[in-house]
Amino acid sequence: MAAAAAVPGPGSGSGSGPAEAAAGPGGEEAAGAGPQCPGPARLARLPLARVKALVKADPDVTLASQEAVFVLARATELFVETIAKDAYVYAQQGKRKTLQRKDLDNAIEAIDEFAFLEGTLD
Repeated sequence: MAAAAAVPGPGSGSGSGPAEAAAGPGGEEAAGAGPQCPGPARLARLPLARVKALVKADPDVTLASQEAVFVLARATELFVETIAKDAYVYAQQGKRKTLQRKDLDNAIEAIDEFAFLEGTLD
């Protein structure tokens, strides 16, 4: 992992890395390249110490490895991202940019993947 942190990013002056190849003239990103991902040092956006504290709050859990905590944090992030994107579709249908509870309710009702959440927001 330390080797990945040493890879030069855009604007570092090397000019020959893959990140430089994706950038257009003047250093702009190529169209469709999307936003930069968080750096290798920050693979999870949720605070791992808090996730670990939540895991350990379960009386059945005595030990939680860093790998298990990381996987739980990353899975949670992906879940929240997925449900937010699906709920945003309903917000857009209402010509809004802000998610409301009714958007989450609509996504939960309409999408089978979220069937386990039915009734949890009541």
